[in-house]
Amino acid sequence: MDVFGGMRQALFHDAFDYRPLPPRETLGPLTSRLPERIRHYAVWSRHALVVSAALLTLLVAMSVGGLGNNVMYVMTGFIPAVAVLMTLARPVGAFWISLLSTPVTGVLGTMSDGWPWAPAAFFAHIVVMVVAAARTGPGTALWMWVGTGAFSVAAQVLFSGPGTNAPQMLFITALALLVTTVVHVRREAQREVTVQRTVTAIERDKRTLLEERTNIARELHDVVAHHMSVVAIQAEAAPYRVENPPPELEQAFVTIRENAVSALTELRRVLGVVRAEDYEAPDAPQPTLADLDRLLDNVREAGLTVDKVVTGAVRELPQGVELSAYRIVQEALSNSLRHAPGAPARVEVGYVLGGLGLRIVNGPATGLVKPPSRHPTTTPQRGLRPPLLEGAGHGITGMRERVTMLDGEMTAEATAEGGYEVTVFLPVPHADRIDPAGEDGA
Repeated sequence: MDVFGGMRQALFHDAFDYRPLPPRETLGPLTSRLPERIRHYAVWSRHALVVSAALLTLLVAMSVGGLGNNVMYVMTGFIPAVAVLMTLARPVGAFWISLLSTPVTGVLGTMSDGWPWAPAAFFAHIVVMVVAAARTGPGTALWMWVGTGAFSVAAQVLFSGPGTNAPQMLFITALALLVTTVVHVRREAQREVTVQRTVTAIERDKRTLLEERTNIARELHDVVAHHMSVVAIQAEAAPYRVENPPPELEQAFVTIRENAVSALTELRRVLGVVRAEDYEAPDAPQPTLADLDRLLDNVREAGLTVDKVVTGAVRELPQGVELSAYRIVQEALSNSLRHAPGAPARVEVGYVLGGLGLRIVNGPATGLVKPPSRHPTTTPQRGLRPPLLEGAGHGITGMRERVTMLDGEMTAEATAEGGYEVTVFLPVPHADRIDPAGEDGA
């Protein structure tokens, strides 16, 4: 059953399916040396060889029959030539056409040419078997050779002629198919080696990337986490170092400690993602727009006067949109604290039909504005108080990256009053909107 199952799969299963021969993907050592104009057509070299073999089949038939009125000899070449051309689209079907048309071409020819293959059919059948074996594989090549041998025996027993050319056919095809199989196996081995090398290179790159990410996470933990821990500890111990501290001072230290602890928590969460090899999302809940009031209370305690306005029907949005909106508002308010001390700020959140709109705007600075580090000689503007520490200048870039990731739009520019305004629109497709009521509620 296994033997006949292999034969059925190789010769009968989808034998006449349309499988066109593709052009060459890579050129050989000889064709790569051709001029550029000719090299453009070299990808069709295999097709040209098959067409040349079909024309040669016709020439063999005409050379045997002559150029007279003997049309029969021309037909003995035309049918095998069609079988040769079929190998470009249906290789296994071409084998069956070549094999089953052999008695017809033998009858059209003469018995003196050999039985059962006429000269043109003899040459064409060898070409068909070689091309079909090269396109299908060693298993199909073996079964084609066995089928040719069985056909030769049957033709000799049922239609015995003056002489048979079956031994010559089987010997030549055995050598041709052996060479074709060796070339095919060697090519498959080279392809497998190339795939393995590619996989190895990808794994090596992943391992290198993971090592670099681990080193970065270690450095961040050793530097940032250490200093933030020191800030939290000192903020907690500072009220006990002063006798009868005012409530405002105690509250300020409490706020500093809470911010330091919150920063440590988010830092550890980010470091866990960086160290993870599969980039899995952290288990801890990410901030959303529902946590916006807590963020505003935090910046108010830091000295920023900020108002919030929400328009539209408040609804739950996809997690990525919620997190990005929260981070954008957080960064914009941090920029207001840093670059516009003493200026009031306003946060507008608009729930619209196609997504979410954000607008964070602050007025002109009324405190002491520190000049950028690239202009150290610039005289600072005098005001109520100095700003917070100057950032590295990546805040606007980070906001743009978040908006671009969600296919949104963003503008960040100075206002006519001397302040700064950040406007963002994050689209939410209809399929991504979350229905709070769920399917049962609908």
